[in-house]
Amino acid sequence: MILYTTMPQEIIFPADISEYEKQRVVAYNGISLVVQQTEMNAYQIVRNLSTDPAHYLNSDYAPGQTIYLGP
Repeated sequence: MILYTTMPQEIIFPADISEYEKQRVVAYNGISLVVQQTEMNAYQIVRNLSTDPAHYLNSDYAPGQTIYLGP
């Protein structure tokens, strides 16, 4: 896609880094997940990074689910 404009790229495509700073990658039951902390030991799944299709069918690892990690 080509945009013919005099506007700087930062205005057209703003980079909101603060949202990504709250996320981190964890291994939960052998599955790589991108999570965002909601409480002290509670995390909400943002993205499933697994390459196994069976992990996507398991609703326990679906985005939006809450998992609890030990200290």
